[in-house]
Amino acid sequence: MKCAAFRFLSRRYLNPNTLAVRWKHDKVSPSKPDLHSGPGLQDFISASSIGHVHQVQHPRDIPPYLSRESLLGQRRKVFFEVYGCQMNTNDTEIVWSILKGHEYQRTGSIKDADVVLLMTCAIRDGAESTVWNRLKHVRLMKERRESEGRALQVGVLGCMAERLKRQLVEKEGSVDVVAGPDSYKDLPRLLAVGQKGQKAINVLLSLDETYADVMPVKLDRKSRTAYVSIMRGCDNMCSYCIVPFTRGKERSRPVASIREEALHLEAKGIKEITLLGQNVNSYRDLSTESDGKKQTSTLAPGFKTVYKTKVGGLRFAELLTELAETVPEMRIRFTSPHPKDFPREVLETIARYPNICKNLHLPAQSGSSTVLERMRRGYNRQAYLNLVDEVRTIVPNVTLSSDFICGFCGETDAEFAETLSLIEQVGYHTAFLFAYSMREKTTAHRRFTDDVPNPVKQQRLREMIKVFRAGAERLNAQFVGREELILVEGASKRSQNDLAGRNDGNVKVIIPGGDVPVGGEDADERKTIVSGDYVAVRIVESNSQILKAVPLYLSGIREFADRNEARKLAESRAKIRKAFSCLQEKCHPTQLSKIKLKSIRPSSGGEHSFAYTKKKL
Repeated sequence: MKCAAFRFLSRRYLNPNTLAVRWKHDKVSPSKPDLHSGPGLQDFISASSIGHVHQVQHPRDIPPYLSRESLLGQRRKVFFEVYGCQMNTNDTEIVWSILKGHEYQRTGSIKDADVVLLMTCAIRDGAESTVWNRLKHVRLMKERRESEGRALQVGVLGCMAERLKRQLVEKEGSVDVVAGPDSYKDLPRLLAVGQKGQKAINVLLSLDETYADVMPVKLDRKSRTAYVSIMRGCDNMCSYCIVPFTRGKERSRPVASIREEALHLEAKGIKEITLLGQNVNSYRDLSTESDGKKQTSTLAPGFKTVYKTKVGGLRFAELLTELAETVPEMRIRFTSPHPKDFPREVLETIARYPNICKNLHLPAQSGSSTVLERMRRGYNRQAYLNLVDEVRTIVPNVTLSSDFICGFCGETDAEFAETLSLIEQVGYHTAFLFAYSMREKTTAHRRFTDDVPNPVKQQRLREMIKVFRAGAERLNAQFVGREELILVEGASKRSQNDLAGRNDGNVKVIIPGGDVPVGGEDADERKTIVSGDYVAVRIVESNSQILKAVPLYLSGIREFADRNEARKLAESRAKIRKAFSCLQEKCHPTQLSKIKLKSIRPSSGGEHSFAYTKKKL
């Protein structure tokens, strides 16, 4: 038994022709390996489960089987393809920052590439099918390259890499490198290993990796918007969701590093940032822990979690405050949140600062309390509706977006009807609507049956889309006649003479190009509108997807907010004085001698009220 084990160890880890885990080789005799620095239990588990695939464990040290020069890209060209959510776009920018620092170059053409990296998504079966089909095309390209004597490396990164590491290597022979969401710092070594004809995999999840020490390099240099990752992972364990298994447990970046990145982006001309996280508003920076009394996490009323109440750390409301005051002329958005993490202090913070966008994503997933219970969402229909009411009370003129899934395990026609009624009752400007797709490893996969037929799912999806669009068209019509501040993003896709931007509520707005006054409609100075400008516009037309407007003048965020508040105050005063005048006219002269206007004061809803006194003759 001992001899067999030693032969396995020798064959697996001491053979110089086999790429193995890291050895601390300083001052170690080649003939007498240091057992303390050799492979541990985890190495045998990983090796036996993957077969003859190299799985790098320690990305910070250079292993003896690679030279420092081999870790450098030597100006090899990398082509990126990104699938899935905004987090994958940001992850790709992190990957590009790492590879750029190792002398790789980026190309926009796959034909010129030496390395093709696919950043993948595993949230639904359709997303994975797209990648599998793409890999077939890449394999044919790789075979043609090899016949011409030109090498092409192929890597699969992200959630699909984490979920299907073995299948990617065994099923699709063209894949050389597989890297999970927490192993991007290891890519230079994985690519170096792949060049030697080996399959290289690192899909180990981390409890602390946030890439806080990596400054992402934007893929689109012309864009004036950017993503900033503030936390990674998810602890919610919704029964339908694969994310906790592909992204790991929640951990948050230090506030200082986020603030530094925001200032860096502002200096680069970025006008809007979107804070990213799988559960972005559960942000909790533990690096700022003090010895004093630790705060407990606060949930929205009526919501609960599957985990114990978290204690300590700087919370999301404090992060929003820090950023809003650090970059007052930069818009701040965030996604994707969980409704449970919208306590009152978060909503009040959003309402307080004009540069925090009044657009909230409240993913409901279903309108049925029984379905929500099976989904393990931690709330029922009424708790969600109560939250919506509180949001609209504290944040006037807020726009809402949501996620909905139809056809979840056991969903009946009556339960689905509750989802339609919720969409209609709440009203959303944007919604992400999907038919349920069961994922392995999830609680639903273990406990439930995917028993809603696909044709029924597709029919329900069409019904959801119809109800949502009717509501969105009605809500967007309310913008007509309003003045809105938009951030211009570039030329309209339909006309080069028009420009496209988004208002504070994240609704797309189309305006004609040209020059406008700077700082107000009566200003003498004029400037041609370009991408990255904040423009005050008046909405003149709407449909379920976009708004059309006429540009009025260029403005800053604070300037527009102050002007808007002053205009609202003037309009309210005019309305009140008119009502007061009418009241005086209706008073009988024998009953009242005088009605005196005492004050006009702002109310909690943003309107203005008045007080008056009456004296009898």
